[in-house]
Amino acid sequence: MKLQFKLAAGVVVVAAAVSFAQKPKNIKPGWNLFSPAQDVQLGKEAAAEIEKQVAVVDNPQLTEYVNRIGKKLIAQPEAGQYPYTFKVVYDKSINAFALPGGPSYVHTGLILSADNEAQIAGVVAHEVAHVALRHGTSQVTKAQALQLIAGLGGAMAGGGLLGQLAQMGAGLGANSLILKFSRSAESDADLLGARMMAKAGYDPIEMAKFFEKLEAQEQSSGRSIPQFLSDHPNPGNRVKAVSAEVKLMPARQYTKGDTADLSRVKGVIGGLPVPAKANTNFRADSGGVPARPNGQMKQFSSKGLAFKYPANWEVFQNQQSSEVTIASREGIAENNGNAEIAYGAIVGLAQTRSQVNLDNDTRAFLDQMQKNNRDMKPSGEAAKRFQVSGANALLNVFFGPSAFKGQREVDAVVTVEHPQGLLYMILIAPEGEYPKAQPFFDQMIQSLQFAR
Repeated sequence: MKLQFKLAAGVVVVAAAVSFAQKPKNIKPGWNLFSPAQDVQLGKEAAAEIEKQVAVVDNPQLTEYVNRIGKKLIAQPEAGQYPYTFKVVYDKSINAFALPGGPSYVHTGLILSADNEAQIAGVVAHEVAHVALRHGTSQVTKAQALQLIAGLGGAMAGGGLLGQLAQMGAGLGANSLILKFSRSAESDADLLGARMMAKAGYDPIEMAKFFEKLEAQEQSSGRSIPQFLSDHPNPGNRVKAVSAEVKLMPARQYTKGDTADLSRVKGVIGGLPVPAKANTNFRADSGGVPARPNGQMKQFSSKGLAFKYPANWEVFQNQQSSEVTIASREGIAENNGNAEIAYGAIVGLAQTRSQVNLDNDTRAFLDQMQKNNRDMKPSGEAAKRFQVSGANALLNVFFGPSAFKGQREVDAVVTVEHPQGLLYMILIAPEGEYPKAQPFFDQMIQSLQFAR
């Protein structure tokens, strides 16, 4: 379901403002049962499988451009001694990813969306930092420690490390642990990536600005989350955190890169033929089962609104918007280059011109929602009236195509009279999963509380 939701090249001088009381954070890899050699082996096996499905671009100009950026970054000591490689993938989604041990991929959509070379370098540096800090295998270690203790040695000897992880449910699917990161891992990758950028000569604040740009796009473009953000959850105020890190660095001159060079590269991408494998999602979904509520609930509370939601789901919220999206990362599926909510909930407040008229304002809200989601059709069931938090409410049910391929989606839309407008809660699940999700959706509705 979709939501309503130029910088010139130049040189920037950042003054040193280092306090003797402040020291850069000591960033180190976490607990890990894999050896660095096993990271490299796993990355090679995963790269071989992924490249069977995605469209790696065979263009010397693009390959040289991305490798030139990558080599500047991995020359810095923070990158470690892994055998990094850098390739371009023809995919219009804004994303990049790196596998354990160093295989790294940049989507054409990310290059096209960047304002300058430093922003591309920032994303690449962030991915290199994940490799250097061994975040992928560290996450597998935390989730599957007992099985790994028993099986890693044999997997290494037999050459089937990726297959071993797939048997544990930690392979390359929609819930792949080696490609989705925690907020603390994101924060560390931001800081280490910024250090790499700075030493390579790139303005490190451009990394944070690019992530900020993606978050703004999420709010303005509809109910879709850029693929990068679905894999890399926002750890907090990235611009503020990276700015604080920059102040601890020695004074040096930074560049945003050659504007003409980036324009040339974007032109090359625009002239590429569309390959048969364009936008193939190797993170194959499994019909929503990994995204299913886990049976426990926790509390959301913000700006006078409170409700319960499944404990295995995450809250995606922008402080400038009244709308929040709640889903597990497995409930966010790739669709036509965007990451869309396929299993989760959206809660927000629609402003009305005058005092709320539940029937009229609901009708206007649903009309607008259908305009934004043209395949969304009413179920034919009559609207149900009930009360929430002492206020009148309506429930309308719709069907549409799910972002999980080949399935139909159920969208249960609850609208409630709110003192400041029309409160809405959109509950989304694949049709086959809806009976399992409904008890938890009911709890979310019944737990709604707001000041009157």
